[in-house]
Amino acid sequence: MTAIKYELIKTCKQTGARLGMIHTPHGSFETPMFMPVGTLATVKTMSPEDLKTMGAGTILSNTYHLWLRPGHDIVREAGGLHKFMNWDQAILTDSGGFQVFSLSKIRDIVEEGVHFRNHLNGDKLFLSPEKSMEIQNALGSDIMMAFDECPPYPAAYDYMKQSVERTSRWAERCLNAHQRPDVQGLFGIVQGGEFEDLRRQSANDLVSLDFPGYAVGGLSVGEPKEVMNRVLEFTTPLLPSNKPRYLMGVGSPDSLIDGAIRGIDMFDCVLPTRIARNGTVMTSKGRLVVKNAKYARDFRPLDEHCDCYTCRNYTRAYIRHLIKCDETFGMRLTTYHNLYFLLKLMENVRQAIREDRLGDFREEFFEQYGFNRPDAKNF
Repeated sequence: MTAIKYELIKTCKQTGARLGMIHTPHGSFETPMFMPVGTLATVKTMSPEDLKTMGAGTILSNTYHLWLRPGHDIVREAGGLHKFMNWDQAILTDSGGFQVFSLSKIRDIVEEGVHFRNHLNGDKLFLSPEKSMEIQNALGSDIMMAFDECPPYPAAYDYMKQSVERTSRWAERCLNAHQRPDVQGLFGIVQGGEFEDLRRQSANDLVSLDFPGYAVGGLSVGEPKEVMNRVLEFTTPLLPSNKPRYLMGVGSPDSLIDGAIRGIDMFDCVLPTRIARNGTVMTSKGRLVVKNAKYARDFRPLDEHCDCYTCRNYTRAYIRHLIKCDETFGMRLTTYHNLYFLLKLMENVRQAIREDRLGDFREEFFEQYGFNRPDAKNF
């Protein structure tokens, strides 16, 4: 028995994008889907009730950060992450690998794992495939991620080849160390940078291990959008059609649509919450920096075409005032709006797949959002 199952509902005749359902121990959710990020067992400024109201079926939490604070032993004692944070729907935990490679300036990669320093206090730490599995088993997430190496972009071919081979060996060790496969699904992560033969090698290695789902890693790390799309075009077809496909760390509206067209089912990113706290929001007509002075007397909602809690109740002028004064409520309002915007976008993507018109939807959305303009500003 596997904890995670994928059900294909429909394939879009216009684009090949797929509408599906992921079944987890904590509920079933339609895909393509966006997952808000709750790094430290909370989506910043949001309550679990907020997230349910806006339709977030799955959220992501971070293995590395929860290992450091409060400690996976405390979360285990609390009854697991679901009970600890009062969230009764699905949770995905990443492996901690990305944080090791992005937060630690000094690290030593060996076959056993990675030696590095705690980014909070400088203590020496060691994270291995087995340790990552131990932490994630204690957290009790529905979907766990295999521990992988996250090479920088760009990386030389020879280094990337060694990295892919190491990630494949670590993936097998993760499977062997996983203690609860009946209630927690473990996804493998395909690496290989922009090199098609290395992506193929990585995918073949991981598919042979028969994970219940697969992620495409090593994208959204600084490469141009066209490179990301090209990599997805030759990588996604290498993954089993009867299992979920997850593109890690992607959350801009254009990339969500383009990823769905290329066969991706799951996305996550800190983008909507991070830019919200800085006073930037996504609207149907493009990016809006509400803290700018021109909104001081603007008594319209953030987006006149949005029916979220924020837009139904508060104005740009009021939200700008809150953000300029560093009031948490302002950050809460912008965060709510951005998450709602992306969740609604994915709902519209799913409907477009049902109606075999995702290609037309993409063109309409890009035109309205402003992505087709030469001077278009992305996030």
